[in-house]
Amino acid sequence: MVYEIILKPSAQKDLNRLPDKDVIRLSKRIDQLSALLKNGEILMKNIIMILMFSILYFSQIRAEEVSILVNGCNLKGTLEVPESKQPVEVALIIAGSGPTDRDGNNRLIGNNNSYKMIADLLLKNGIASLRYDKRGIGASDKVDESGVIFDTFINDAVEWVKYLKKDKRFSKIIIIGHSEGSLIGMIAAKQAVANKYISLNGAGKPIYKILDEQIIKNKLPEDLLKQYKSIMDSLKQGNLVKNVPSAFLSLFRPSVQPYLISWFKYDPCAEISKLAIPILIIGGNTDIQVDVEDAQLLSKSNKNAELAIIENMNHILKEVPTSDRAINIQSYSNPELALSEELCKKLIEFLK
Repeated sequence: MVYEIILKPSAQKDLNRLPDKDVIRLSKRIDQLSALLKNGEILMKNIIMILMFSILYFSQIRAEEVSILVNGCNLKGTLEVPESKQPVEVALIIAGSGPTDRDGNNRLIGNNNSYKMIADLLLKNGIASLRYDKRGIGASDKVDESGVIFDTFINDAVEWVKYLKKDKRFSKIIIIGHSEGSLIGMIAAKQAVANKYISLNGAGKPIYKILDEQIIKNKLPEDLLKQYKSIMDSLKQGNLVKNVPSAFLSLFRPSVQPYLISWFKYDPCAEISKLAIPILIIGGNTDIQVDVEDAQLLSKSNKNAELAIIENMNHILKEVPTSDRAINIQSYSNPELALSEELCKKLIEFLK
C-alpha cells in the first residue's frame, strides 16, 4: 500500500517560513517516519500527528506575543526569533500611516500581509524581527486621537528599541520603516542608537510640501485654495485652527491638528543626514503614493546611504507591473500576492 502525505495550505505556508536548516531537519524526520511505515512499525495516523506537530513546533515556537507599557498605553507586538546558539540581529518593523497594523493590513483598504512577509523573510535568513501595532491600532490600547502627536509614535519606537536591547538574544538592532514609518524610524534610529536603518517607500519631503503638491494637482477653486493656505500657515506656525471649513474637515479636523503640527516640523532629508550608520533606501517605480524622487532625495542626503529603486514594486512592496491606480489598489487587499523578489534580495544582501 502506498501512502501520500498532503499538507493543508496553512501548514504548507508554515513550512515555507522555516529556515532552510529546519526544512532539512524536518525532511529527515519525514524520511525516518516513512521507513517506519514501510516496516509496519507505526500507524499512518500517528505519522500524520507527528508530522503536523513537527511543523507547528518549528514554525510557531519562534513567534512570541510581546507587549510594553509606554506612558500608560499598552503596545502589543509579535517577536519572531530564529533558532541560534549565538545572538542574532533583530529588525524593528515600523508601520505606515493610518490604521495599518503589525502585519501591514489596513481595515479601510484590506489585508496584504506585507510586514508579516518581511518578518518571514528575515526569519528564514536567520534574522529576528519585532513588528507591532501602533497605539490605537489592532491589539494595542485604544487612544483618543487628539492626544497623539507625531513625537508619540517616535517615542513608542524608541521604547521598543530599548526593549530589544535588553534581550541578550540580540546582537544588533535594525530599524525598518515603511511609508510614514520611514520618518519615524530614522528619527528613532538616531535617538535610540540603532545599528542599521532601512527606509521602504518613505517620503523625502516634509509632509506639508506633499500636501501642497496634492492640493495643486486637485486644482481647487480659488476660494478653497485661499482657505487651505490660511489653515496651513497657521498650523506651520504651531497654531490650532478653530473654524475649519467643511471641505477640509477630514484633513484638518481639530482632533488631528496637534498631530499635523508636530509632523510638520520634521524634514526627512534633514533627519536622515544625522545618521552615521549603514542605510538602505528603497523605492518602487510603480508606487502610486510615494515617488521614486523621494528615495533619491533621501539617498543624496547621507553619504552612508545605499539606494535601490525596485522595478515593478508598488507602495505595499508587492510586485505590480503597472502604475495604473485601479490595478495597483487591488494588490492592497491581496494577502496571497508575494513581496517583490528584487526587494527580498536587496534586503538580505544589505543585512548579510
